[in-house]
Amino acid sequence: MKCKAALFAAVLALSAGPAAAQVSGIATRDGMPTLAPMLAKVMPAVVNIAVLQRSPEEQNPLLRDPFFRRFFNLPDQIKPQISAGSGVIIDAKNGYVVTNAHVVHEAREIAVTLKDNRRLPGKLVGTDPGTDIALVKIDPKNLAELGWGDSDALQVGDFVLAIGNPFGIGQTATSGIVSALGRSGLNIEGYEHFIQTDAPINPGNSGGALVNLKGELIGINSAIIGPSGGNVGIGFAVPSVIAKAVIEQLARFGKVNRGRLGVGMQDVAGAVGATVTELQADSPAARAGLRKGDLIVAFNGRTVRGAAELRARLSVVPVGERIELGVQRGGQPVVIHAVIGPAPVRAR
Repeated sequence: MKCKAALFAAVLALSAGPAAAQVSGIATRDGMPTLAPMLAKVMPAVVNIAVLQRSPEEQNPLLRDPFFRRFFNLPDQIKPQISAGSGVIIDAKNGYVVTNAHVVHEAREIAVTLKDNRRLPGKLVGTDPGTDIALVKIDPKNLAELGWGDSDALQVGDFVLAIGNPFGIGQTATSGIVSALGRSGLNIEGYEHFIQTDAPINPGNSGGALVNLKGELIGINSAIIGPSGGNVGIGFAVPSVIAKAVIEQLARFGKVNRGRLGVGMQDVAGAVGATVTELQADSPAARAGLRKGDLIVAFNGRTVRGAAELRARLSVVPVGERIELGVQRGGQPVVIHAVIGPAPVRAR
């Protein structure tokens, strides 16, 4: 309630003064501030996703054997598992819907329900469990889409809204603020670089939209922390800069082709950046001139908060792409340019 009151007070102050003209998405009705016009444009691009999953029995040849099932007195019929989540249409022309990888995990069938209640079959284009992002394709007819925003421009305290399908009850919008940026250490497998928000996110919101007050997509809702699996004011979203890079590769290749820079790194106590602790011989990093002890403070002109963030950003850079690293070396700034190389081939 405090967060909603703060949002109301901030919107009221903005709508009453000259700054109102500079804030997109905020309107008034009967003299009162409202986000309804902005949500009316955004919500048709947010979809509900129902997934018929492969059950463990379907994946185990023994459990599929009728004689084995009778011997152990197992039911004759294998019951399918159904799960629900959310998604966002980010390309109406091609019918592309972004969601979480865990929403469509082991999907046998995918059904996408639009805001206008149309129910369409979905085809899985590709998934990237490392960032928990997946791409689904639907029939591209009469679709709304949501434009990408810049998650790197976010600041703690910015107002955001989460839109999705919590508990499968139907499309819902909730509000809050950005609570933290570059959040990691959540014991989630993969690359951790999350936006933390207190906008209520509950089961079923996964894969839904996190938008700013301009109605721009700045995150894909991904995870919650709660003793009962429900909202306690701590939710997490994959930043748009990560999600967008993953989607571009999934659309092209059906997967993320990860390369390597060839460095080991760790956080710096009391400072931003990532310290180079290991340098692989003949790696792109070594050839570019990075050294052990270098403090990487910027990536492609953006500030690097820590090692987890830099790993996440590097993980979505295509092989062969040139990157720029801002480095502090002996107290002096150095700019390093490197080309991401192919991942080493593992011996079988």
